[in-house]
Amino acid sequence: MDIDFADAIESFILYLATERGSSESYQLLTRRSLENFADWAGKLRQLSSPRQVELALLIEYLTTEKKRGLAPGSMKLVVVALKIFFRFLKMRSLSDRDPAELLPLPRVSRFLPETLNEVQVKHLLEINLQGRAFPMRDRAILELFYASGLRISEVAGARLENLNLQERLIRVIGKGSKTRLVPIGRIACGAISQYLAGERVRLVGPKTGNEVFLSRRGKKLTTQRIWQILKEIAAAAGLEINVYPHLLRHSFATHLLANGADLRVIQELLGHADIATTQIYTHVEQSRLKSIHKQFHPRG
Repeated sequence: MDIDFADAIESFILYLATERGSSESYQLLTRRSLENFADWAGKLRQLSSPRQVELALLIEYLTTEKKRGLAPGSMKLVVVALKIFFRFLKMRSLSDRDPAELLPLPRVSRFLPETLNEVQVKHLLEINLQGRAFPMRDRAILELFYASGLRISEVAGARLENLNLQERLIRVIGKGSKTRLVPIGRIACGAISQYLAGERVRLVGPKTGNEVFLSRRGKKLTTQRIWQILKEIAAAAGLEINVYPHLLRHSFATHLLANGADLRVIQELLGHADIATTQIYTHVEQSRLKSIHKQFHPRG
């Protein structure tokens, strides 16, 4: 008996969650991509099961999506979702073939991430925060971002039991619930230590958890509030570039590479599953070198 689209998608999402450890956001995006395809196949071709799908139908669907104006990056996500979905069905004998096996991945233009140079970072980190409500906390957040390259969700979720200031390490639970140990620099450790001994003890309330960074009400700082804090400090510093949390992560990786760090080490620090994701920073560094050459060489 044919498995219908709804049951097949449900089985696949369960597989992503339990066996591959995919993040909730990735599961949601994948589910949406597959349900959109299933809806299109049902309405336009009266198909009720993924076993009825042919390669030509997948190509027709993607052509339709492209004409509808779907961006290349989004198109690639859809293609990847379809490919791993049908591969899963064949692997579990829910289908006797994989119609997406020969489906080509669309080429996506590689956009280089923005970064701050080392002078800009120094200016941002050394700004006077005494006029702010919680200068120690905000200083610690800034220093941790640049010292560790953590994602904003990882900074918001940082917990006391995962922080070892003596060893200068933080245990991080990243994407896909994967755990990694990330070193923290001496200056960042000092800023965090000052905040813990000074402001945090005063912010603790009856319902305070073990999160490192707290709001004025003693609750865990949200990612939205951390983003806002960074924006406020960047505005006070007078930086013309748009400063946001991931910019500090990009800057962290680019500056490590520029100073001789191995790409595999940077991959481990950032928590990238694939080295290809980390390789974007080699392009950033090459772009910077070309810019310097053009600016300063007599025949640049």
